[in-house]
Amino acid sequence: MNPCPCGFRGTRTNDCRCDDAAVARYVAKLSGPLLDRIDLHIDVARVPFDDMVGKRAGEPSAAIRERVEAARAVQRERYAGTAFHTNAAVAGSAVRRFCTLDVGATELLRTASAKGHLSARALDRIARVARTIADLAGAADVTTSHVAEAIGYRSLERRGLAA
Repeated sequence: MNPCPCGFRGTRTNDCRCDDAAVARYVAKLSGPLLDRIDLHIDVARVPFDDMVGKRAGEPSAAIRERVEAARAVQRERYAGTAFHTNAAVAGSAVRRFCTLDVGATELLRTASAKGHLSARALDRIARVARTIADLAGAADVTTSHVAEAIGYRSLERRGLAA
């Protein structure tokens, strides 16, 4: 979805003509329970034309694919003998078992929950995403940095716009 009704909020090239109340009404059309079911809500800025057509190379797709395949292999091993195949498929009742957080990560999640009024479903989603971030990084444990990154991917809640 766009960040606001006109679609220009947060862009550097156009001025947004929406006031805060209009943005709040726009985002309020998405209910909290619906947003809870979406793992990632992030702001993606428009890419300037020169960056799109420039010759600067980013990370090759093959390198990204290798990381993803390695993370999937770890998940296959972790969930062998269960009904789950990926972190995203882990049932809410099994999140604590498979997405164990260290002490610092747990405290960060507690703070985020208190400040962001996160639901139990949102906390489980954050734990699953943090587990995936750790898998992609090749880390055995979910740490504070993984949870912080996962929280960062829930921008509507961070801005207090989720219902």
